[in-house]
Amino acid sequence: MDPQQRAIAEDFDQYRETYDQAVNKAIAFSGLTVDKFTTAKARDLVGLIGAHFNSPGDVRVLDVGCGIGNYHPQLVPAVGSVTGIDVSQACIETARSRNPAVTYDVYDGDRLPYGDGAFSVAYCVCVVHHVPPASWQKFAGELARVVRPGGMVVVYEHNPWHPLTRKVVNDCAFDRDAVLIAMPAMRVLLRNAGCVKVSTRSILTLPPGHAIFERLDGLFSHLPFGSQYRALGYIGSAT
Repeated sequence: MDPQQRAIAEDFDQYRETYDQAVNKAIAFSGLTVDKFTTAKARDLVGLIGAHFNSPGDVRVLDVGCGIGNYHPQLVPAVGSVTGIDVSQACIETARSRNPAVTYDVYDGDRLPYGDGAFSVAYCVCVVHHVPPASWQKFAGELARVVRPGGMVVVYEHNPWHPLTRKVVNDCAFDRDAVLIAMPAMRVLLRNAGCVKVSTRSILTLPPGHAIFERLDGLFSHLPFGSQYRALGYIGSAT
């Protein structure tokens, strides 16, 4: 494993049992908890999958940088299978104990140990900012490589243009290595990785956890005001 990746893995090993508490401490000023953000993004991802695939029950999903598997309880009932992979052995052990229906693997942060086109969807949530910038394009390329033609690559990331997001990142104990990436740069990474019909949209412009706010949030998706954003690309064809 690359020394920088090893250091990141060791950092996250320490937070296998306290990940949620660390995030909650960083976002305490907002009056929200991490589960609200997790639920909002999980719903968004499940909605994307349901809208794109005729048979979501046949969809194979890969979560790269899955951590302790927070998103998986909401994904498992909605798709055919979920696989999670991370550089942190300790986090994967915790994820396995929490989500027995999910397949988990550990890797070195370089090449994903799966064949080309092995999955219908590959996604990551707030992972790219932990990847060394020199490896961003390779990381995006690996996401695309393991997705079959007609499948999707989905990336959720912090919006570096949002001042409160930058505060959260600065205050979060395990984000000291973070290098945030803006939407235009993310679109370039996905296009260079071979994705087509690449798009980005702001998310979480309004606080999650309230049904009306979540419905209204889409009205602001074309503006760069969300605390996070979603990048989406298709492999081969978007049809």
